[in-house]
Amino acid sequence: MGELVQISRLTKEFGSVRALNDLFLEVAASEWIAIMGPSGSGKTTLLNILGGLDSPTSGSVVVDGVDLARFDEARLTRYRAEKIGFVFQQFHLVPYLTAIENVMLAQYFHSMTDEQDAKRVLERVGLGDRLEHLPSQLSGGEQQRVAVARALINHPKLILADEPTGNLDQRNEASVIELFKELHDEGHTILLVTHDQAIGALADRRIELQHGRITQVSDQAGDLAAEFGAGASEEGVDHLLEEIWICGERGIAAGTESVHAQGVPDTSRAVSGLVQRGLIAVSDGQLNLTSTGEERARGVVRRHRLAERLFMDTFSIVGAEADAQACRFEHTITTELEEKICVFLGHPKLCPHGNPIPAGPCCMPPR
Repeated sequence: MGELVQISRLTKEFGSVRALNDLFLEVAASEWIAIMGPSGSGKTTLLNILGGLDSPTSGSVVVDGVDLARFDEARLTRYRAEKIGFVFQQFHLVPYLTAIENVMLAQYFHSMTDEQDAKRVLERVGLGDRLEHLPSQLSGGEQQRVAVARALINHPKLILADEPTGNLDQRNEASVIELFKELHDEGHTILLVTHDQAIGALADRRIELQHGRITQVSDQAGDLAAEFGAGASEEGVDHLLEEIWICGERGIAAGTESVHAQGVPDTSRAVSGLVQRGLIAVSDGQLNLTSTGEERARGVVRRHRLAERLFMDTFSIVGAEADAQACRFEHTITTELEEKICVFLGHPKLCPHGNPIPAGPCCMPPR
């Protein structure tokens, strides 16, 4: 398997701001890379340069054997049409064109339009019965699938997706991510920007950006599989620790048979991994959090219950929907944001279900 993307000493400056700082990165053909990091870390800038929408200040970006620095604007336009499939957070569909016409528009910029080809790719993304619908007649998930079809129509070498589920509800997000999983299984090369840890865990590798630099590269599938079994995710590990915490809170013995978590298919294997990491200890078949595990579990529980409180008090979201949203939120809230939410809510003691919210540093009275 060859390298489709080769980035060397890539730097991008906007005036006095250095958005990307001396990046090195290689992406193999058929690889799925998740690009993660806080806002302003350079994620979108990196995608824009790879897509030929922006040019580097220095360094080289080679895609499919061609250095983009050698292209003038006309050749970059051709490169975007022939090599790149873009999927954005905003769908960018033309409102007065039908689904099939929006897809054919991408063909037009590539060469000649082919209605049958556009129909086939829309059927491929599950929209064979929505060909003549306008964007306003489609759900958010359906609009994003039209955008994916438009990205695929010219058979691109590289799919660049920038927060493709950022504007979708949980059900539509699941359908779009399932589509990306299928594309990856079929051999497509994908670079996907996301803040969602659960989505990032699906990729072959996760690239963490901070202040324009790559701070971590995780071959997470191999690492997690070795520790916790096939299909495991870091979010699943958090959920398992959360389950053990809640058992302790309720005075129930936590055993391998009594705790289960989505994202950890093999609980017995995961328990061994947690022991190796020093997050739990096992005594007489009972799972007990170590001080390190308790600290991590406390943080997950606190973020989850603060999120539930926020959704109920601010947005009047309750029940299963609040719990589902909180499950997503607990993995994306930074420590700084967690404290701001807690201060905003007035340091609540209980979640909407009456369970205690662990206190954080912001809740401590000044000395």
